[in-house]
Amino acid sequence: MMEYRKLPHGAPHESFSVLGLGMGGIQHTPPQEIEAIIRKAIDHGINFFDLCAGGAVYEPFGKAIRGRREQVFLQVHFGAVYDEQGEYGWCRDFETIRKTFLWELETLGTDYVDFGFLHCVDEDEDFDKLCEIGVLDYLKQLKEQGTVRHIGFSSHTPSVANRILDTGLADMMMFSINPAYDFEKGDEYGIGSVRERFELFKRCEREGVGISVMKPFFAGQLLSAEQSPFGEALTHAQCLQYALDRPGVLTTVPGVQTMEHLDTLLTFLSASEEEKDYSRIASFTADTVSGTCVYCNHCQPCPAGIDIGLVNKYYDLALAGDRLAANHYTKLTVDASACLSCGHCESRCPFDVKQESRMQEIKRYFSVDEKETR
Repeated sequence: MMEYRKLPHGAPHESFSVLGLGMGGIQHTPPQEIEAIIRKAIDHGINFFDLCAGGAVYEPFGKAIRGRREQVFLQVHFGAVYDEQGEYGWCRDFETIRKTFLWELETLGTDYVDFGFLHCVDEDEDFDKLCEIGVLDYLKQLKEQGTVRHIGFSSHTPSVANRILDTGLADMMMFSINPAYDFEKGDEYGIGSVRERFELFKRCEREGVGISVMKPFFAGQLLSAEQSPFGEALTHAQCLQYALDRPGVLTTVPGVQTMEHLDTLLTFLSASEEEKDYSRIASFTADTVSGTCVYCNHCQPCPAGIDIGLVNKYYDLALAGDRLAANHYTKLTVDASACLSCGHCESRCPFDVKQESRMQEIKRYFSVDEKETR
């Protein structure tokens, strides 16, 4: 069954399917199949689509959502453009970007998009240029008109992402999240240390900025033992669940090329908790993540009934200044104070987290915090 997550800065109806679709790899698929894939995706509860795609995708996509526009959420990229053959290109010319957006609206058969993204802002110079040529101001104007419902951006670089978040304009960030990138085993796009990336995700959750996840399978390499940087393969379900467990994440947007690919992704909806369990990454990331709770809940079930991953997440967010997370902690039926110090969690933790002492630390923190706010 599909899970939906609400956009923190969105309207009541803006809840996104955790399994979305990216259109980047489907441009050479026959138009009729593209249309059928999108229709089937919507029929199975997928309502979030990233439209950084080849130009040939837009017409069949528009046909697929005709009469169903209000059922789906679209993010389009200001800076992604397409030539006469429909091939994707990267652009920093304002007039070309503006014309591309108007063409996208017309071809999709819609008068608005849900997210207008600053496209591929990986360096400070990228953001400077988009501001200089007027794209950011254009997005603000479109948002005021209702043609763009929310402003967002895509990036691979934590420092640049933080700079854009500093403006307070973004409601959504598209970021590459997978174990290879997060644990410094990826390629040139896996920018940032373990700590930098996790701090960015926590900041997004703290400030109510949603995250849509690109590259959850590391371009398919994590699915193959021969190609994986870890020398072991993970499954689709493990990679998707890993991304969805990161703070701030609302949806994933893996790409598909065929109906078979879509069917494979849809198996995630019926996968068991055991099939989604990605804790095996501890065996090949110990050098970078040992001692850090990544909220995988492999320690469950707790004899005292504590949701250990959630307690840790609320604590980490509270330490980062998220008062809402701190408030959520106080509403837990069973919190860290219920810890029995039985050792069950530590015996099962693949990341060697000392949860007994951490539960005491969390208990003390929230006890002091409550006293200070009285």
